[in-house]
Amino acid sequence: MASNDFAGVSRRAVLGGTATVCAAPMVSAAAPGRADAPEKRGTTLPVTFKVNGSDMHLNVDPRTTLLDALREHLRLTGTKKGCDHGQCGACTVIVDGRRINSCLTLAVMHEGSEITTIEGLGSPDRLHPMQRAFVVHDGYQCGYCTPGQICSAVAMLDEIEAGIPSHVTADLDRVRFSDEEVRERMSGNICRCAAYSNIVAAIRDVAGEKA
Repeated sequence: MASNDFAGVSRRAVLGGTATVCAAPMVSAAAPGRADAPEKRGTTLPVTFKVNGSDMHLNVDPRTTLLDALREHLRLTGTKKGCDHGQCGACTVIVDGRRINSCLTLAVMHEGSEITTIEGLGSPDRLHPMQRAFVVHDGYQCGYCTPGQICSAVAMLDEIEAGIPSHVTADLDRVRFSDEEVRERMSGNICRCAAYSNIVAAIRDVAGEKA
């Protein structure tokens, strides 16, 4: 190649052309369909479950937690979002008879489930016995953890009763257990105001035990 073949070619043009050549393989090496395919947004899935006795039909993002479905979609804000990591119990609800942390499970996983929140246990003019006991024994202070505490306590008593053989419960009208057992069974529900002794008293009251 003659030395004058590069006559009139500037340094800027050479560098610019080199950058173009180097960049080209990076574009062609991209996985087929990855760069040009439009990103899918707004994908939802249908889910149907029964909440507080009523059938609910939702279309939710598959990543939506049960907690957010209850609060944001159904406006049942009695269930509280505390740590959002399953460590405080503020979001406890009852699903198919079992208490769970609703922040740790996805709404779409509960197709056909029966869900009870604090709103489904009682109303201001007709309190659930556990709600009434929490009022009588001052089982709350700031009240933020109270919905989860009450749902957990209701389910806990059902768990204990279910564990007693039927032939024993024929004439047994109360459940007998110690304060230590109550505290252990309720250990997943944290009260930052530390009203634990009052919470135990409320639970024992509903169970028919003297505080």
